[in-house]
Amino acid sequence: MGVILSRIESASLQRSPNIIYPRRSAMKDNGSNNGKELQLACGLGWFSIGLGLAEVLAPGAVAHLTGLPPRRGLLRLFGFREIATGLAIFSQRRPVEGLWARVAGDVLDLAVLASAYGSRKTNPTKITASIAAIAGVTALDVYCGQAIHSNPDAMQGVQRVRETLTINDTAENLYNFWHQFENLPGFMTHLKSVTKIGENRWHWVAKGPARTSVEWDAEIVAHRPNEFISWRSLEGSDVYTVGTVHFERAHGGRGTVIRVEMEYAPPAGALGATVAKLFGEAPQKQVPVDLRRFKQLMETGEVLRTDGQPSGRPGNRRSKIDLMLQH
Repeated sequence: MGVILSRIESASLQRSPNIIYPRRSAMKDNGSNNGKELQLACGLGWFSIGLGLAEVLAPGAVAHLTGLPPRRGLLRLFGFREIATGLAIFSQRRPVEGLWARVAGDVLDLAVLASAYGSRKTNPTKITASIAAIAGVTALDVYCGQAIHSNPDAMQGVQRVRETLTINDTAENLYNFWHQFENLPGFMTHLKSVTKIGENRWHWVAKGPARTSVEWDAEIVAHRPNEFISWRSLEGSDVYTVGTVHFERAHGGRGTVIRVEMEYAPPAGALGATVAKLFGEAPQKQVPVDLRRFKQLMETGEVLRTDGQPSGRPGNRRSKIDLMLQH
């Protein structure tokens, strides 16, 4: 997001009455420091799932390794808790709750290990080593939870897309068509509808994995006629998205270069991004196809379906585009 928003901010420095400028809250920089904390959060999530599976499937081996008495029922309960915590981390865009749930689980594990010191069936040496190991993991959980909690822009599952395509049409026509977001479902196959709900605000409905629907509200945060449009999802939306589409005159007057830069985080964070990729709904796959369909629409007046047939009757290209712009 930092690259995209920094370009929005630099473009906004040249004041003009034709530009709508973003609010400062739309110009926070994700920064490059989020990556390590989010990677650590993912690592802790996988650690929870792996440990949980071991406790559920082989509680006796875990008890022997940690020096605890063979309490299989208790260890299986701890295992299910670990698995649930790991899945929670992957299902959250900002896995703060999942990380603090891990901290609570660590405290419980430490309490159980400490209480086992007086039992004749325990191995004090192994228990001491287990306490030291869990204390180290607890420190990582606390550090990661605090780091992500203190940075509201840190999110998992963020997918970044940058695509460029040259279209044989003027920047003015392309800009005017794109600026009316209600037109986008005409060539963006993953969109069901885009409805204007206020000044520079739209309600989006998109196709999700396994025939589900995803909805969110977004607003234009900056634009310069015939040059660029920048948008972002509103705070509190289930979907996080921020992006810019640029319209630049191609060399030699051969049409217009369209450049799309976008960041997107689906619901359920990293887990949702993985599921989207498995079902072919990831933005990295959608955007290149959508731009080619946009090129077809603007150059020929119609978009070919997947079966190779046109989506409408052949006709005058400009009249079709004008008709869509009027709606």
